[in-house]
Amino acid sequence: MIRFFDVVFSLLGLVVASPVLVTLWIVGLFDTGSPLFRQERVGRRQKPFVLVKFRTMRPDTASVATHLADAGAVTRFGRFLRRTKLDELPQLWNVLKGDMSLVGPRPCLFSQHELIAERERLGVFEARPGITGLAQVNDIDMSTPELLAKTDREMLDTLSVRAYFRYIFLTLLGRGSGDRVRR
Repeated sequence: MIRFFDVVFSLLGLVVASPVLVTLWIVGLFDTGSPLFRQERVGRRQKPFVLVKFRTMRPDTASVATHLADAGAVTRFGRFLRRTKLDELPQLWNVLKGDMSLVGPRPCLFSQHELIAERERLGVFEARPGITGLAQVNDIDMSTPELLAKTDREMLDTLSVRAYFRYIFLTLLGRGSGDRVRR
């Protein structure tokens, strides 16, 4: 049932938001010269997939977890995208393709060994990664791998259609701040 909602809402979101997506892409082109950011992430059953987002940092920024990146790498437009969570819109394509769900554990990098080990131990990788979820709406980011993996497991154990919509609703209301860059 959740996959059905993922397909319907991601397709609907891509169609309805297409003018916003095009506008953000054009502004991003002027901001960084490369408006889309693609990065290999750990997916369901630890299969790699390419995550797509709007670029919020300079193109020459090292490919590291957000909490390890330098705050100075974030562009002015990137700060706006992060604050409004509009940088996440292209991930609707990942959801439509089946790489992700709207609700699930945030996909990590293959270099985040501690988080991967904790998620593997708790069976979190049996689920599709998501754009939002319990950890995101409670401001738990990837800088606390044990807490994040535990929270991901808790979310998966209690995930229902009602909870799915609750996490989406809370995210749309602006709850949670996403992964923070170091200062």
